[in-house]
Amino acid sequence: MTDNDLTTTGRRLIMDGFTLDDIKRILLASAGVDDHTDLDGPDFADTAFANLGYDSLALLELANRVEREYGVHIPDGDLEHTQTPREALAYVLARLAEVSI
Repeated sequence: MTDNDLTTTGRRLIMDGFTLDDIKRILLASAGVDDHTDLDGPDFADTAFANLGYDSLALLELANRVEREYGVHIPDGDLEHTQTPREALAYVLARLAEVSI
């Protein structure tokens, strides 16, 4: 990792972006995946978190990891209102845009 990859606090730069792959990575690292879930399937982005096997605790961990890695505050419970990874992605990107202004 180079200096260009980090801010002064060690968080990822917002310019690195945030993608569905980041959501997958964080979900896998924090909550894992069951045998019946395909996070690489074509419908991943629009499948309800509950149908992917993720509950409110997984979404809380997603929010915590996004806060740590990207340096953006996500109010408690905000990601719980998102139903799918695409909705969570849109929410996080909006929060990142607010921070970068």
